[in-house]
Amino acid sequence: MRQIILDTETTGLEPEEGHRIIEIGCLEMIDRRLTGRQFHEYINPERDVESGALNVHGLTNEFLQDKPRFADISDDLIEFIRDAELVIHNAAFDVGFLDAEFARLEAPVHTDQVAQILDTLQLARELHPGQRVSLDALCKRYEVDNSNRTLHGALLDSELLAEVYLLMTGGQVAMALDLAPQYSASSNSKQHAIDPELICVHRASAEEQAAHQVRLQQIDEAAGDRGCLWLKLQTEG
Repeated sequence: MRQIILDTETTGLEPEEGHRIIEIGCLEMIDRRLTGRQFHEYINPERDVESGALNVHGLTNEFLQDKPRFADISDDLIEFIRDAELVIHNAAFDVGFLDAEFARLEAPVHTDQVAQILDTLQLARELHPGQRVSLDALCKRYEVDNSNRTLHGALLDSELLAEVYLLMTGGQVAMALDLAPQYSASSNSKQHAIDPELICVHRASAEEQAAHQVRLQQIDEAAGDRGCLWLKLQTEG
């Protein structure tokens, strides 16, 4: 399955008010492994960046002045995301801006015409009802290091979201990110690069096993008539 982890930065909050995309960051993932392929562009929005947005991402009008316009990079972007599933945190925001940009093209398209969309914000709300589910909050919950995130950035946020998404959906992030198979850009062939010697098995020591049994007994006593399910299964086994 081909997925694209995607994030954008913008001049403001509402595309209906004429705000534009100024940065797009995309990472390719195939079968839950990052391939190393990415799409990253800074974009001249042809308008000023609002001060509130500037405080979030730090991308100034001067920095963006010589960057390509969205129309200049749109064909490459569409080709990169085509037929993939877009994994986006708060997809309504990013897709709203993408659709507004696509609508300005000579041949307008909608995002959902070229790709499927998965909203990790909605997924997080289903997994953690009533809890904070911002990307920063999820990084903290899943112990993803975001200490370098002093400002928002589309590519950095995509990298963080990739780790959070894999953890939220039960993936093994270390293997997925560090031991990923290499994908050729010119073909769909895979070369699996997982070295069995790199997989470490850490077995519990005798002391740790004894401490574990003591803890199970404590749980069993505290549970009363219900008992400790783990201890029961261990005994039955």
